[in-house]
Amino acid sequence: MCCGILRFSGVLGAIVALIVVVIALLKQLIALVGFLLAAVKIAIVVIFIALLVMIVLAIFRDRSRRRRGEEI
Repeated sequence: MCCGILRFSGVLGAIVALIVVVIALLKQLIALVGFLLAAVKIAIVVIFIALLVMIVLAIFRDRSRRRRGEEI
């Protein structure tokens, strides 16, 4: 009788420990995915701002060339 109870509690403890480990790993995975999504969003915004800056610089360069009378 005593060995059966100990064996059952050992199996039950192993199952509970496995469930806790899986939940902890899933939380870490969700945090990692959230971080990666935030990093991708920030990269997209930075690339978009860089593209806008390049367009504005190209416009100003073209205006300055036209004012000096240079033809392409």
